[in-house]
Amino acid sequence: MTVIPPGQPAPEFSLATEQGERLSDADLEGQTTVLVFYPFAFSPVCTDQLSVYQEVLDELESRGAKVYGVSCDSTWAQKAFREKLGVTIPQLSDFEPKGKACEAFGVLHPGGFAQRALVIIGPDRVVRYSYQAPSPAELPGANLIFDGLEAVPS
Repeated sequence: MTVIPPGQPAPEFSLATEQGERLSDADLEGQTTVLVFYPFAFSPVCTDQLSVYQEVLDELESRGAKVYGVSCDSTWAQKAFREKLGVTIPQLSDFEPKGKACEAFGVLHPGGFAQRALVIIGPDRVVRYSYQAPSPAELPGANLIFDGLEAVPS
């Protein structure tokens, strides 16, 4: 499976937030969105990844980006993970039906979890940048997000 390429419309999806609400592709219209797909809450690389992105979150937001973490973990696990790390990046759960959104974005690992990937969607709901790490053990640096934001028209 290959991550969705730039130029494609964002696929339809609906993901649960930890507040029990749903966030869908329609909610992204008018904003630049960074979806950070990660395999497992509380795993070492995922912990590092979200911590690194939290460090630059103010700068990403100043560039007009809204960042969301996405995994196939339950909302309860994601909430505990976010609170334990002390990060403010909202988490979206692809738990039920498991992996449906990850599959639509081309980042569902055959093992039933999210590949480590970044997808940046423009205000027009078109994918402007995508990256999938060569393996779940590799952390995509924050520089990739900044580079990807350059592909979003102002």
